[in-house]
Amino acid sequence: MEYISIQGVGKPVSRLIKGTDYFYHDSYEKAAANMDAFLAIGGNTVDTAHIYCGGQSEEVLGRYMQERGNRDRIVILTKGAHHDQNGPRVNREAIRRDLSDSLERLQTGTVDMYALHRDDPDTPVGAIIEALNEHIESGEVNAIGASNWTWERLQEANAYAEAHGMTGFSFSSPNLSLAKANEPFWAGCVSADARTCEWHEATQMPLLSWSSQARGFFTGRFSPEVRDNPDIVRVFYSDGNWERLRRAERLAEEKRVSPIQIALAYVLNQPFPACALIGAQTAEELRSCHEGAAIRLSRAERDWLDLTAESVGK
Repeated sequence: MEYISIQGVGKPVSRLIKGTDYFYHDSYEKAAANMDAFLAIGGNTVDTAHIYCGGQSEEVLGRYMQERGNRDRIVILTKGAHHDQNGPRVNREAIRRDLSDSLERLQTGTVDMYALHRDDPDTPVGAIIEALNEHIESGEVNAIGASNWTWERLQEANAYAEAHGMTGFSFSSPNLSLAKANEPFWAGCVSADARTCEWHEATQMPLLSWSSQARGFFTGRFSPEVRDNPDIVRVFYSDGNWERLRRAERLAEEKRVSPIQIALAYVLNQPFPACALIGAQTAEELRSCHEGAAIRLSRAERDWLDLTAESVGK
């Protein structure tokens, strides 16, 4: 397993990050076994959120760490201030309340990484940075970041933090995958486009990608004729993505791996620190991700997969 460094986090962050949006109390043994297997391959970073599984995701993770006595081995990324039925709630009180709930559920006094789950462009970044810094100063949070923020808002927030002697965002977590999204998965979701990747390359801010394998688009299950998953059709079905799939299949054959592993390698071979959130729930899925994370792609191969080059350029 490879790791990256994230400013403020006192531990290395594994480049594969374990997703927990299926951790429920009634399937605790499955979640615990999945966590044990993930740690066994060198993974140490876990993604959860205040809203996942109605709060059960954090509670199950908290129980697991308590029973195993391994909190010190795990890097926790949790998220808060998600919108509710009344709209955006990216504000000081919502952050305080959600973080308090998360700490109690996780049975810990500090989270390694705390991200805002959504943005509210109508709220000035200064107020948000000030609110988050209160929790850094209290010791409840080690590093702050943002999920589903545009690079422009990230840049604005960090400029404010620098100008006022505060801690800024040290990571971002949008969607990044070889398959490009036609439209957001849900309202307020952000997928990294070419300009976003250019900004990450220039700043070297770590990117932690959700849906890094495009919801299984590269597994071979989908084709233009298969339309039984309306969300996948809506978000990923396009001529460009069918060509990316064909190129992933061709490169996978050359490297004797699978197309889904090529798709994972695409995310992890960016010219900036990148991690992939994975949803592996079986031994086979975890093995595939572990092997995929070890694949090396040249920039020419990555550009060819991404349709920005006509040949691999070997």
